Amino acid sequence: MQKLIINGGKRLRGEIKLQGSKNSSLPIMAGAVLCGGECVLNNCPELTDIYSASRILNHLGCKCRFSENTAVINSADINVTEIPEKLMREMRSSIIFMGAVLGRTGECIVSMPGGCELGSRPIDMHISAMRKMGIDVKESHGKIICHAPSGKAHGAKISLPFPSVGATENIILCAVTADGETIINNSAREPEISDLCGFLRACGAEISGDGESRIVIKGKNKLHGCDYRIMPDRIAGATYLAMTACTGGEIILTDACVSETEPFISVLEQTGCTITTYDNRIYLRSGSRLKAVRDRIRTMPHPGFPTDAQAVLMSALVTADGVSVFEENIFDCRYRHTDALVKMGADIQVLGKIAVIKGVSRLHGAEIQATDLRGGASMVNAALSAEGTSEISGIHHIDRGYEKIENVVRLLGGDIRRV
Repeated sequence: MQKLIINGGKRLRGEIKLQGSKNSSLPIMAGAVLCGGECVLNNCPELTDIYSASRILNHLGCKCRFSENTAVINSADINVTEIPEKLMREMRSSIIFMGAVLGRTGECIVSMPGGCELGSRPIDMHISAMRKMGIDVKESHGKIICHAPSGKAHGAKISLPFPSVGATENIILCAVTADGETIINNSAREPEISDLCGFLRACGAEISGDGESRIVIKGKNKLHGCDYRIMPDRIAGATYLAMTACTGGEIILTDACVSETEPFISVLEQTGCTITTYDNRIYLRSGSRLKAVRDRIRTMPHPGFPTDAQAVLMSALVTADGVSVFEENIFDCRYRHTDALVKMGADIQVLGKIAVIKGVSRLHGAEIQATDLRGGASMVNAALSAEGTSEISGIHHIDRGYEKIENVVRLLGGDIRRV
């Protein structure tokens, strides 16, 4: 098993180009199933989750190849509608293939998704929505068996009890080729939803309202292929901003999504960092010691503070002057990284969905293990700011969402190697 060896205490400085968005690429790759032709996806990050999605596409009968941040997917021939459990369990967002395969073939068989262990990810909203769209859904021996008696889904009015990103994506993917009009109320508003809709519109879909809480989709008989550029990864951007801040460094992020990163930037600015944005660039300069964030940091659906950025911001605040408080409102079990930070000398108290961080003067190196994607990234950040050497195992979690993170850190002057 590979590990990252990090010698901390170096002030990071430099300029990096931000990778394409993981959370956009995966649903867009699933969406390529609907097109019946060739899709070329540019700015696609080189991640293990991308390779997992490619394996699912090839299993379904698509021809998918990936190189130099470009995925080429030809879905002219779909001859399989069941995704085996082994492939489903490789990534946490694999359930999005349900809506895409249903939209293309009118049937599919999937199982519960895998990926990070962040507690249960119920798919009740996904199944309820599919049933409203005329899909017969049965569960048997861990498999979810979906079938459209009429051959395809039909439009419906669907009100989500919570603005779930995954459920919104699945409904959109199924609805773009359904009969009639589908309306999603209380839809997720994340930028990656708009990126998916932008891709589908480029393929001929008729969608409006994305980015707002009400999305309207008018079904088309078929879609066509297209060339499309994936948006930058706002969570990777947040990670590298927090990484630089906790080392007292200075960074320019290019090819960044500035407005989409604003919910994170507005909180990070409270630590005393100087942050300037212009065009598609974000500049950050950090002082010798950060200040604690006064207001409680509550993770919320977009445009609130993103749950995916909670751990990476915490890694910067563990050495800030004062007390910071997090409230995790999206996922259970999203404080699993705190044990590793405490092992490095952090003062963190967790009670349910609340985490209280009392800033300490310094961290020290330690042997720690990543347990999930964003928690693993927070450990890299903490190790870079710590005194001494840290050894991080379980880095396959980190590789799911960060493109060669050690190369990025070295570009910024950090001392890191993969062994």
